[in-house]
Amino acid sequence: MNLDWMMAAAGTLLLLCVYANRISMRYGIPSLLLFLGLGMLAGSDGAGIQFYNARIANYIGTFALAFILFSGGLDTKWNQVRPTLARGSLLSTGGVFLTALFLYLCTYYLLGLSFEVSLLLSVIVSSTDAPAVFSILRSQKHELKPGLKPLLEFESGSNDPMAVLLSMGAINLLSDPDFDTFQMMQNFVWQMALGLGAGYAFGRVASYALCRWNLVYPGLYPVFGVSIVLLTFSLTQLLNGNGFLAVYIAGIVMANTAFRYRRHFINFQDSLAWIMQIGMFLILGLLVNPHELPGVFPVSLVCSVFLIFIARPLAVFTCLYQSQYTRADKIFISWAGFKGAVPIILATYPLMYNFPNSTYLFNLIFFLVILSVLVQGNSLPWVARRLKLYQEN
Repeated sequence: MNLDWMMAAAGTLLLLCVYANRISMRYGIPSLLLFLGLGMLAGSDGAGIQFYNARIANYIGTFALAFILFSGGLDTKWNQVRPTLARGSLLSTGGVFLTALFLYLCTYYLLGLSFEVSLLLSVIVSSTDAPAVFSILRSQKHELKPGLKPLLEFESGSNDPMAVLLSMGAINLLSDPDFDTFQMMQNFVWQMALGLGAGYAFGRVASYALCRWNLVYPGLYPVFGVSIVLLTFSLTQLLNGNGFLAVYIAGIVMANTAFRYRRHFINFQDSLAWIMQIGMFLILGLLVNPHELPGVFPVSLVCSVFLIFIARPLAVFTCLYQSQYTRADKIFISWAGFKGAVPIILATYPLMYNFPNSTYLFNLIFFLVILSVLVQGNSLPWVARRLKLYQEN
């Protein structure tokens, strides 16, 4: 395929994704589901685009997720997040661990899956998904009661480090039986601390520079933003910190600072996040072979039901015990724990390292994500109405 045909294909797919978002808004279908579907239709079982490189998919997904999290941070109001900080942090760490633990017990002891598949599956799908949560919550026509939306957005934006740590820890454990678990916990503390510190530092420096520098061309301010995302993520990762957390915190810091062309800056980052989200889901859709998915449907269905109705609610009710949140709030928070791109990106790691049954695991996680978004994403507004959690106009 020459360059002209590649550009035509890319332009067509982007245009279809833009129209798909229009369909999403009209009929309440989560846009990420349509983007994944377009990727699958364009892939080997559809239009015939052959793409099997898990490493490239992982790189593209990681790159895209950094910009999506930064944009999510820019849309976060600190005065709304601050009251939910303690419980949100508990959900993004303890909640992820408990969800992984409960799912592991189900898959290993009840479903009889192998130790390797049970362990990797449980840790990879343990977190909620930031792009999915940001997209669905911000497309709602009605406002949720105070405290719920900031909590869910903060949890989804900050729980990826825990899922990444558990996933990489599981991979290291399976690769090396002598792997030091205590060292893994030390690494987690360091990654979280450095991610928070680096994110705050980069956010403050970037805000100071934007306030002091008088750039001649307004179009250079968004370019400055792109450089901040790349530097914040890469330098934090190089220091063995968590780049995802760092870019999210940097976005929050910059969102609460006044600087020139602020609205223009945020709108550009939002547009860039959409491009990244579309590209990421298209690539992940291309990577899967749809004809292989029916084979994992029974196991994926059981795992989805267990996650939605048992594992996630148990984790949420435990972490929010004796909090200001009502029973209805906790049910809604449990229901909003749907999956998205992050588990699929993490599922590419076993493919990259050629783990046994890695293709089966990837398909299982891919189907689980689709079921999660179909059930939870589509019904989230209905659940909020049933629980009377929308603010009255």
